[in-house]
Amino acid sequence: MNEPISIEKEITEPGHVHDCCQNHTQRVLAIRDAVELLGGKWKIQIIGTLLFRGKRRFMDLLREVDGIAAKMLSKELQDLEVNQLIKRTVLNTKPVTVEYEITEYGKSLEPLLRTLVDWGVEHRKRIMTRGNQN
Repeated sequence: MNEPISIEKEITEPGHVHDCCQNHTQRVLAIRDAVELLGGKWKIQIIGTLLFRGKRRFMDLLREVDGIAAKMLSKELQDLEVNQLIKRTVLNTKPVTVEYEITEYGKSLEPLLRTLVDWGVEHRKRIMTRGNQN
């Protein structure tokens, strides 16, 4: 009889790095985790700004992420920092200045964001073309 493999064993054992993803339930959980972390109106925009434009101060982000309120930006930045996707640096200036930048771990999202950009451009073309045909 086969020994049940725990998810921890599947992830950490050599040769089993992605075996957890063979299981549909685990795939769905992984998708849910990613969507919960990156979902919402603002997080992808904040990550994209920091990833593609580099370090930004709070006020820069407030201007560049169109429509976000300061309180919401602060909350989203804290959440991204807790999840190690961005780094917050307090500069020794008067008045105190805070900079945000993407972490190495956050940079792992670049292929995903580039894919989203490509898909978004194609989707917009498709919808605009379809809209013009009506």
